[in-house]
Amino acid sequence: MSVTPFRLPVIAKLRREAIEALIAKGLRVDGKRDPATPRSVTVELGVIERAEGSALVKLGNTQVMAGVKMDVGAPFRDTPDQGVLTVHAEFVPLASPLFEPGPPDENAIELARVVDRSLREVGAVDLGELVIRSGEKVWVVWVDLYILDHGGNLFDASMLAAMAALLNARIPYYEEIETGEVVVDRSKPPLGALPIRRRVVTVTVAKIGRHLAVDPDFEEESVADVRLVVALDDGGRIVGLQKSGEGAITREEARRAIALARQAAPVYFKALEEAATSSKADGS
Repeated sequence: MSVTPFRLPVIAKLRREAIEALIAKGLRVDGKRDPATPRSVTVELGVIERAEGSALVKLGNTQVMAGVKMDVGAPFRDTPDQGVLTVHAEFVPLASPLFEPGPPDENAIELARVVDRSLREVGAVDLGELVIRSGEKVWVVWVDLYILDHGGNLFDASMLAAMAALLNARIPYYEEIETGEVVVDRSKPPLGALPIRRRVVTVTVAKIGRHLAVDPDFEEESVADVRLVVALDDGGRIVGLQKSGEGAITREEARRAIALARQAAPVYFKALEEAATSSKADGS
């Protein structure tokens, strides 16, 4: 799926100045929050029946669905005692007039890599627990992200969806037969939850002129000079940073952006926890 969501048509200078003026006053375009507050967020688990795990995240007008599938495969040569985790992003054409059919472009690839790297850097999934036979057979975990509605800030919504789907994932039942082959049988109850060591979220901070704002919506993102994506784990540690945009950001601005990200992250972690608690209560 090809898309160039950040190469947008030129926004009138007056509109950009109006957005910047609002943020300077502690207001936002949507009129519902301040520069330090994310949009409303909901997380729903188990939305894809045949997936090992799944989630639907709504962040303002942005909607992202994530699905987890697992199968038995070979480990990487340099990590024979670890399972495999890979992330892919699909920009559904109906989600935005900017999305076009075709193979993933650099923006879809960047989105998948940021989510993948954020999960790997902190070891969110205990890949050592996904080994069936060392050096031969391990669980391969695919996380597929589907952008359903692009209302701005795909990074935070996608990271939430991926993390939620992994929390929802269950390891399929399998048997090792006499030939040494590993046979997966999804007709039987799963073996248990995917081993999650840490929870991770990202908080995106936009720099518009001289001002910073978390979780930019589509319009704010389109006029931003810089976008800084801060990945944090549930222990409060920074586990990744991604800067994009043609503008510059000073060390002091980066420090302030990280402080804003730390302040906003609990909103996302709370949404994950509420979804997980609700899922347990439902017995799913």
